[in-house]
Amino acid sequence: MRPINQRVIVFGAIRFTGLLVILLLCCFPHWARQRHQGAIVCREEVSAVRRDELAHKLQAITGWRDLNFDSSGTLRLAGDSPDGGSSSARNLLAKTLAGDTVLILEDASNRTDVVFARVVPGRWKNNLTENPTAFVVLIDFADFDRLMGDQPALEAFNVGWSVLHEIDHVVNDSVDSDGVGQAGECEDHINQMRRECHLPARLDYFFSFFPNSDQSDFRTRLVRLAFEQEDPSARKQRRFWLIWDATQVGGLDSSRQVAAVR
Repeated sequence: MRPINQRVIVFGAIRFTGLLVILLLCCFPHWARQRHQGAIVCREEVSAVRRDELAHKLQAITGWRDLNFDSSGTLRLAGDSPDGGSSSARNLLAKTLAGDTVLILEDASNRTDVVFARVVPGRWKNNLTENPTAFVVLIDFADFDRLMGDQPALEAFNVGWSVLHEIDHVVNDSVDSDGVGQAGECEDHINQMRRECHLPARLDYFFSFFPNSDQSDFRTRLVRLAFEQEDPSARKQRRFWLIWDATQVGGLDSSRQVAAVR
């Protein structure tokens, strides 16, 4: 395990952490009956504002301008031709809905155990064999409101990208990096989507302390995450940064320093 003053994890531990979220069957009877139909659906507690925020980000990423959450909170994909966006992102969402797994989106804003987002296995209350496999994507919307930095990096790291990251864990069984200086398998997939959207790629799965922040007497602990994009006109790579206060967002717990590997 790496010392706390070197590098720490951006996201919380991924899905196989031993934590199960109990899905109340009465909340999702439609999906419980359809064993072989995939779905992405919000819990009732996810407000209309947050649903619209997520839908807007996913629209920009996929190019599907009519993508939305319907009145039941279920993600609906448009049938129209995409307007730009990432074909890889569209393929991931289409693959998810063509599968037999249900992903439940839950608002976990201001939870100390969720750093931006994490995915955990779900278990239906009645535990019937015909129930679909379910996972719960915990989203800390408030964490994204605390981000600062270069605009290209902000566009490359928002709630839409984070949800796609967690979906990729489930659908493609991808893993995160366990070493410094690597984005990891899952983020490699997401970086491909970023490039298709003409956005910078994330360089590292781990964030690092902003210079001297870890030695400050102030409670604030500023951390940063690097993104990079080729600048054809200058024939070089341009570096962009995200910055946030880890005491508010989380991730400084020594038990979460290194990304979990399944």
